[in-house]
Amino acid sequence: MNAIDVLRDLFDRVRTDVHGAVEGLDEAAVAHRVGGGANSIAWLVWHLTRVQDDHVADVAGVEQVWTAQGWVTRFGLPFAADATGYGQSSDDVAGVRADAALLLGYYDAVHEQTMRYLDGIGEADLDRIVDRRWDPPVTLGVRLVSVADDDIQHAGQAAFVRGVVENRR
Repeated sequence: MNAIDVLRDLFDRVRTDVHGAVEGLDEAAVAHRVGGGANSIAWLVWHLTRVQDDHVADVAGVEQVWTAQGWVTRFGLPFAADATGYGQSSDDVAGVRADAALLLGYYDAVHEQTMRYLDGIGEADLDRIVDRRWDPPVTLGVRLVSVADDDIQHAGQAAFVRGVVENRR
């Protein structure tokens, strides 16, 4: 197994986690906010998908799935088209309303683009500097691991919220 295979496996695990947190839930469950103010499953999955879409499209030099495939219109959110969720308020979190099919459709489209990108690179590409704003500069490998790490954390949070919702029923 090489580094690209490891990344493919890692992003496949994210997909499994995201589907496990969302599949079979109704819109009320997906919108539930623990304590009335925490992040909902809808926001968590939208955000992790937006970040993956944004970051992978950037390093791949392609348009984001969000705009290229019309997901921005399908979601109809009250944010700028380039919003990814960073720095959003509690009201913004509440503004992310989507059903499970919409969330998973967008996530799966981004996952497919990520896997196509991984199919087209080799291990040597992982050392390419993709962001010089940091010290040390960020390599492609570090960026991809960072995206997957962020995704896993948010998918785990979504799974926690799902558990809370299911235990209330």
